[in-house]
Amino acid sequence: MQETIKIDPFGFREYDARWLYPDNINLKGIENLGKGLGSQIVNHTKKNEPRVVVGHDYRSYSEEIKSALKKGLLSTGCFIEDVGLSLSPMVYFAQFNLNADAIAMVTASHNENGWTGVKMGIKKGLTHAPDEMKELKDITLNQKFIKGQGKEKQINNFQQIYKEDLINNNKINKKIKAVVACGNGTAGIFAPDILKGIGCEVIELDCNLDFTFPKYNPNPEDLEMLHAISKAVKDNNADIGFGFDGDGDRVGVIDNNGNEIFSDKIGLIIARNLSEKYQGSKFIVDVKSTGLYAKDEKLLTNKCETIYWKTGHSHIKRKVNTEKALAGFEKSGHFFFNQPLGYGYDDGINSAIQVCYLLDNQNKKMNEIISELPNTFQSPTMGPFCKDNEKYRVVEDLVIEIKNLQNDKIKIDGQEISEILTVNGIRFSFNDGSWGLIRASSNKPSLVIVTESPSSENRMKKIFSFIDDLLQKTGKIGEYDQKI
Repeated sequence: MQETIKIDPFGFREYDARWLYPDNINLKGIENLGKGLGSQIVNHTKKNEPRVVVGHDYRSYSEEIKSALKKGLLSTGCFIEDVGLSLSPMVYFAQFNLNADAIAMVTASHNENGWTGVKMGIKKGLTHAPDEMKELKDITLNQKFIKGQGKEKQINNFQQIYKEDLINNNKINKKIKAVVACGNGTAGIFAPDILKGIGCEVIELDCNLDFTFPKYNPNPEDLEMLHAISKAVKDNNADIGFGFDGDGDRVGVIDNNGNEIFSDKIGLIIARNLSEKYQGSKFIVDVKSTGLYAKDEKLLTNKCETIYWKTGHSHIKRKVNTEKALAGFEKSGHFFFNQPLGYGYDDGINSAIQVCYLLDNQNKKMNEIISELPNTFQSPTMGPFCKDNEKYRVVEDLVIEIKNLQNDKIKIDGQEISEILTVNGIRFSFNDGSWGLIRASSNKPSLVIVTESPSSENRMKKIFSFIDDLLQKTGKIGEYDQKI
């Protein structure tokens, strides 16, 4: 009996595709996704044999997913160039290096085992945005496939080409002692080599590949991973600690005292550093990021502009591209460096290199560089469960409710809401610079909650309590993944 096609429509997310495998998608479903993506690439490139770079991460089932995806791509006439075991940024780099027409990277990034997915893109340096995902969903589910006969070739040794590109352009002078943590994810065979190559002394932490993720998910926003890096930094008297996610496009940073530095603060320090040389630049940051960018004296003195934009690597990447910004920063640890610093896409290892430059350029330790920023009290990114088919509606209702509170001049912990930004969920701010954010997660059945206050930890917690009360009243919220 022929296998039926299983493909949950909710797997087509805002800017990539993710499913629980094999619960929500089977190999026939993946093959159809390949047919849909191949048809979309042929339609957009107007080529009979568009060249598509394909790679996969180190999960136990990623190769079988990739084989099914390739089968679909080949049936539409695509010419596949398979670079093998990869990081997402290696596949993005390959599109430039090989001058290919499109990319497809099999990865579920930092999601727990059981998840699979594909990050894809056609225009160089960009990945699918909501419009492309909507189109892909329509082609795939309604089977509007193009027929063709594709070809395939293996690109051997591309890992080395990618490593050497980053190493050769980025040598440092100072011997920086760095803990490099990869959570047993794919970055383990890349990050240590590259950072050693530029001149760092590397202490490896969980860099051996193990797709069972025996300790924790490779996620630099995960407190468990950050605590492990912190301990290793202190035990080894290191200058810095880096934590990379499963597919290597994000990085988390720990200072020389073992303190976690949220990535939005790292972004601000890098932006300040770059603003000296590149005056008048634009920087893009996501709505989860610190409010300090907007009022930073150094950025303002150097006539730099900061634009707050939608969270999500695809959204920030595109905004960096359309605004011709020098760089973009996300609180989750995605950093984007445009020419002349990079190709515009997110690469966690390139981001770590930019942090190394901070230490290389200044005769200061990381904690001293960080202490130059005004102190703020930030929550971690918190994700209360909310069903995929309910989360956007829940957020829409809360936007209306919070706007009403602003109009009615209702005080929250003694202050009225001074400003509201609804480019992505709702970010509401107060005159003292405190703010709270509620948005729907783009890749999981959950919401995303972040709060920050420059005044006190207590005020930050009060804003969270206000948000949590609103959420509980909806009756649509489950458990949090982590909570203050």
